[in-house]
Amino acid sequence: MEQGIISFIGGGNMCSSLVGGLIADGYAPERIRVSDPGEETLASLRARFGVHTTHDNREAAAGAGVVVLAVKPQVLPKVAAELAPVVQEHGTLVVSIAAGIRTTDLQRWLGAGVALVRTMPNTPALVKSGATALFATAAVTAAQRDQAESVLRAVGLTLWLENEEQMDAVTALSGSGPAYFFLVMEAMQGAAQAIGLPERTARLLTLQTAFGAAKMALESDEEPSLLRQRVTSPGGTTERALNVLEEGKLRELFRDALTSARDRSRELAAILGRDPD
Repeated sequence: MEQGIISFIGGGNMCSSLVGGLIADGYAPERIRVSDPGEETLASLRARFGVHTTHDNREAAAGAGVVVLAVKPQVLPKVAAELAPVVQEHGTLVVSIAAGIRTTDLQRWLGAGVALVRTMPNTPALVKSGATALFATAAVTAAQRDQAESVLRAVGLTLWLENEEQMDAVTALSGSGPAYFFLVMEAMQGAAQAIGLPERTARLLTLQTAFGAAKMALESDEEPSLLRQRVTSPGGTTERALNVLEEGKLRELFRDALTSARDRSRELAAILGRDPD
């Protein structure tokens, strides 16, 4: 990616992860700006990465090729309205990582014609293992799509959506998904302890098994269903355990859970998209 100026509005954990990923990929720290109201946050970013920092959002955005909105959704209307004249003047690409904010609402706050990419990263991005879905408005050029993808690819996998409505399903799957796996790990560890394993042993075996299964699935061209079948011997222990899970309607539970999360995502988008009083 051409090393124009990238500005982050909001210096929290996701910003820190993205900045670290970009620099690890060879992006020059002096081409990165971060704006945040907290001096402690900015001091930490300066010390860790050597980036330019400021308390002034407009100063950070002025002349930037890419502006990443990394603030809380609740304050985004005010921040976007403040930045509107700057991004319109410079034809800046605006990338939003604010959960639940639709591009139609961002467009209303930033002004017509602004190139917008909405993204949904998840928390494993904090350890460079994220999964991020992206959606671009019609004003975004092919080169700008590449710029947006390069920023988010610094912390993991990236996938483009052609329909923004799919973002609610993405939120339910990968956005909330880490919590589902943490719950499964928690349940497996607790069950292992209940049948006689020490806590540390149960924890380490649970975590390594989860990691190993995910790594096998990622590195294989085969579907998870086939991988499952290959480790399930007829009449064996795995088959017995899986039968219990199937009888408990695990698949139906996950379908209901993701449907509920998707519906809540839609509700929150409607609430967060309202103009402030």
